[in-house]
Amino acid sequence: MRPIALGRKNHLFAGSEGGAQTWAILASLINTAKLNEIDPYLWLVDVVERIVSGRTPINRIDELLAWNWKPAVTVDLQTAA
Repeated sequence: MRPIALGRKNHLFAGSEGGAQTWAILASLINTAKLNEIDPYLWLVDVVERIVSGRTPINRIDELLAWNWKPAVTVDLQTAA
């Protein structure tokens, strides 16, 4: 519960309504990954890379959802950061 209370206090300064919406989307993605026992950083890096490179066609985008996601390759944290 503590992170939620701290977040509420910090999110008062999102800057604008658009900034607050962007923050809410990002927080939702991160928490969804955590709930599915996935490292949020590795998941987001892999998903964005697959979308940008075009390796995942639009008709298979559901494979990138946190509960369906399987890493394409093993990512080394040293090289990913």
